[in-house]
Amino acid sequence: MNLSPGQHSHTTASSELQRGRIGVFDSGAGGLTVLRELYRQLPNESIVYFGDTARLPYGIRSQAEILQFVRDILGWMLKQDVKMVMMACNTSSALALEAVRSEFDLPILGIILPGARAAVQVGRRIGVIATPATANSNAYRQAIEEIDPAAQVWQRGCPEFVPLVESNRIQDPYTHQIAKEYLTPLLEQKIDTLIYGCTHYPYLAPIIRSIVPRSVRLIDPAVSLVQSAAQELEMLGLRSTRPAVPTQFYVSGCPNTFAQLSVQWLGCAPVVQQVNLPRLQVREVSPARIVRQESELKSQT
Repeated sequence: MNLSPGQHSHTTASSELQRGRIGVFDSGAGGLTVLRELYRQLPNESIVYFGDTARLPYGIRSQAEILQFVRDILGWMLKQDVKMVMMACNTSSALALEAVRSEFDLPILGIILPGARAAVQVGRRIGVIATPATANSNAYRQAIEEIDPAAQVWQRGCPEFVPLVESNRIQDPYTHQIAKEYLTPLLEQKIDTLIYGCTHYPYLAPIIRSIVPRSVRLIDPAVSLVQSAAQELEMLGLRSTRPAVPTQFYVSGCPNTFAQLSVQWLGCAPVVQQVNLPRLQVREVSPARIVRQESELKSQT
């Protein structure tokens, strides 16, 4: 088949776009649950992963802070020539997705709507465990009720989960104790479905399964997010048909800490580079703030 010069350049441009990487970001290692799903469902896609470890946890920050962080990350991602960005972060999806979609000219996928869709397919009494920022945003409740107005939703902010996962304390008896504390109010509502409303939480699955009755369906939105990404790539003609190149890992904090934490989730220690984002002003989150947030949430439930 002979192509005209115009057709040839169009074909070249589209194959160049197909070869572009997918950008995936999270506050830390939680987004690796999304990355593993990408490896499983879309093995030909090449990926840039960014963990904003210098500024985690996101879940107890304000909407203005989260929005600024997401703008910083997306600005950096554009310079990496990504063809799509996946927010592997529920807090960012809840508080910043709509705003940045109108600001950045590339497909940006959030994790909350795919998770909500998956939950209503299996249950009507739906519990959500999430960061305080995600829980307070009501993003899951709104998404679920929009899909199925008859569904009932109970949300629980879990401020200690992300710091416990990031400090590799999953096997700690304290983690089991705090999980029981977070889950009990939801179980009292006789939930039939539980959404992991934060990408860090599937790492806690063995603990959560030991507390939650077997009849309760556990929903990992990462699975549905990657299914949505596959559909979007297909629709836009951006799905890669060539073998993937190795994932590039970047963090805003300590590369070694992230690499060591990632071993158990990825099966190997990734090569991790540090990147300094523009306007990266790290405001330390004190343990006292986490405890204060926790007591505020308890008083609301």
